[in-house]
Amino acid sequence: MVEIRKVTGDRRRYLPLLLLADEQLDMVERYLDRGELWVLDDGSGVVAVCLVTDEGEGVAEVKSLAVDSACQGKGYGRALLDFAATRYAGEFVALQVGTGDSPLTVPFYERCGFVRHHVAKGFFADNYDHPIWEGGVLLQDMVYLRKAL
Repeated sequence: MVEIRKVTGDRRRYLPLLLLADEQLDMVERYLDRGELWVLDDGSGVVAVCLVTDEGEGVAEVKSLAVDSACQGKGYGRALLDFAATRYAGEFVALQVGTGDSPLTVPFYERCGFVRHHVAKGFFADNYDHPIWEGGVLLQDMVYLRKAL
């Protein structure tokens, strides 16, 4: 049975999963203690995480969404996004996610009902200490996608 629950204790124990979504530790540490961390347990243990922050002006942001590589493709990422949309509806007007302009992640979020909203030019070069590659693409700009709640 799949269960989604809020983390109230030590968040750092989930760093291995969080670092799947954002591979630079100091970037994760910028938001780790700022929002609400949700975990998905599939009965075998925690296999996915979702950290959501309040970005102001009615926008909640998924700062980190990660599913253990052995469990990808089972709908756990979508389940966490659906959970977040339901959980934060009424409290926020939109759920936002920022990701690299990658052929792996942008289509996933679009299939989950998110639409492109704005771009932060040069985000990866300005904030990461090494080049980030995903799906054969060197990530440069952060693409923000939103879903109305």
